[in-house]
Amino acid sequence: MKIQDIQAIELLLSTPKKIAIIPHRGPDGDAMGSTLGLYHFLLKNNHHPVVVSPNEFPDFLAWMPGSETVKIYEKDKDSCTKILEEAELIFTLDFNALHRTGEIMEKALEKLTAPFIMIDHHQKPDDYAAFTYSDTSFGSTCEMLYNFICLLGKKADIDKTIGTCIYTGILTDSGSFRFPKTTGITHRIIAELIDLGVENTEIPTLLFDNSSYGRLQLLGRALQNMRVIPEHKTAYTTLTQDELNSFDYVKGDTEGIVNYGLSIKGIDFTAIFIENKEEKIIKISFRSQGDFDVNQFARDHFHGGGHRNAAGGKSELTMAETVKKFEDLVQKLTL
Repeated sequence: MKIQDIQAIELLLSTPKKIAIIPHRGPDGDAMGSTLGLYHFLLKNNHHPVVVSPNEFPDFLAWMPGSETVKIYEKDKDSCTKILEEAELIFTLDFNALHRTGEIMEKALEKLTAPFIMIDHHQKPDDYAAFTYSDTSFGSTCEMLYNFICLLGKKADIDKTIGTCIYTGILTDSGSFRFPKTTGITHRIIAELIDLGVENTEIPTLLFDNSSYGRLQLLGRALQNMRVIPEHKTAYTTLTQDELNSFDYVKGDTEGIVNYGLSIKGIDFTAIFIENKEEKIIKISFRSQGDFDVNQFARDHFHGGGHRNAAGGKSELTMAETVKKFEDLVQKLTL
């Protein structure tokens, strides 16, 4: 980030302000970790921050400090719109295009006159922000937030509470420190957070060992549905709306299921297709290991994007048509 941008942001933050902080729709651990981490940092510096999430966040993140203060735009558009309109500064974290908040909230954000500050690690950022901190070399927005706070000369403000939020986002977006963008710097940051008292053994339990019986049954069904295309090093699975309903699906229950395909020997590309009858779409997650760029694959074929090894997309075709399209595309790949 340019020195002059940091200086301008320091000036903006030099007096108390009403500040809105926004994650992307369907917020994950990195989105919630970065927004809540920033929330506590701004609170500590005498600002009046509010996290406004486009929709509900998963229950397995509800233990995070400050999560009870998060406002949900979908549930209360009027009061959330008032918060946004009164904000003197708006941070958007873990996304780089306003449409990632959903069509209705996107329109509300486009009308705002307060300056935006973007902190994000995805490719090809839009130009809506007055200040853009965008760097695809980072494995998580939470690691960028740590760096952002340091750039402001406020590293001493990072305490156990802020550190807990940052740790959560780094842990989840790094695949428990297994993904390629996990660096020595990442681990040094984690070590500093642990030294601050962050519960590095408790947090993974809260995130990963807190499933409902229904979620485990849903995972079992997804594994039963898995199909392998060994000649193209590809695996995929599907979950219909009826299957979700039969296992009492709640938001977050499908988190991480897509990764199971990569645990199969010889598989480098995997996908999960999840039916959403309410939105009339098939939601898709892609994962890869090695050089195959699922970000480009999602952008080219499924109205999506993300990172080289982790991306998402959607299809307005039926489940059967979507899977057929995917299989046809896979036949043309060389992995």
